[in-house]
Amino acid sequence: MDVGFVGLGVMGSRMATRLINAKHNVVVFDINPDAQKVLVERGGKPGMSAKDVASRTDIVFCSLGMPQHLETVLTGKDGVIEGARAKIAVDLSTTGSIVEKRASAALAAKGIALLDAPVSGGSHGAEAGTLAMMVSGPEPQFKIAEPLIQVLGKVFYLGAESGSGQTMKLINNMVGAACTIATFEALVFGTKSGLDPKQMCEVLSAGGGINIATTHKVPKCVLPRTFPKLFTTDLMYKDVRLGAEEAEAIGSPLWVINATRNFLAFAITQGDGPVDWANTIKHFEGWAGVTVGSPVADQNG
Repeated sequence: MDVGFVGLGVMGSRMATRLINAKHNVVVFDINPDAQKVLVERGGKPGMSAKDVASRTDIVFCSLGMPQHLETVLTGKDGVIEGARAKIAVDLSTTGSIVEKRASAALAAKGIALLDAPVSGGSHGAEAGTLAMMVSGPEPQFKIAEPLIQVLGKVFYLGAESGSGQTMKLINNMVGAACTIATFEALVFGTKSGLDPKQMCEVLSAGGGINIATTHKVPKCVLPRTFPKLFTTDLMYKDVRLGAEEAEAIGSPLWVINATRNFLAFAITQGDGPVDWANTIKHFEGWAGVTVGSPVADQNG
């Protein structure tokens, strides 16, 4: 089966590489020619547009940062919808169920099935093939795409309803964001109280306070003060905002999630939008007058 891949950013490039390394014939496209060149050097075939990719392959994967970009790639001019061959599209982006359902209806009218398959696990998971793949869409097309999706990570099929995968991904990121922000402010409190932040993470990870911040974000980003750009504040805010809006639309109240959303919105006004969202801990540190970790924290153990 010939495979297309559109969107070769931090996540997309790693997922496309896994498909190439699995010996699939992969046609790749990105509006950034440098990003596309890297994948061609790894064995991908260069595409000219999303339409071109969909005219040369049986199934097209898409990994885009923002909902409007995804919709343009799928249903816009020179998009997948205008392709001559592909009958299945797989959206690996986080776009929200509203955009997904709209794109799904437009593609279905052209005989193309859309599977929403947002991912969780970060760039390290994309590289290792250990992502959580939250898939929904027509089951016959899912069965065809499943072996390819399994190359990228562990698959959770959430049913035939378009958008269910997107809703699950938004829930996942809302919970992750709320737990992380709560961990940030608690660690700042503990540090100011005289506790060792590394030891606090170890205790939390061994008990009921365990979450993605105590196991990954704080030890790998905050304690050594490296803050590598893995997932920007803009993107995390986008996901939390989309989830909050969908919950509000169906009358499901969100107290803690909305507080998280407001904090992320504040952080963006302070210039945190384009940097990794671990940097948001610096606001709590500034207010409390302490720093969690140091550049030598990891080296000294």
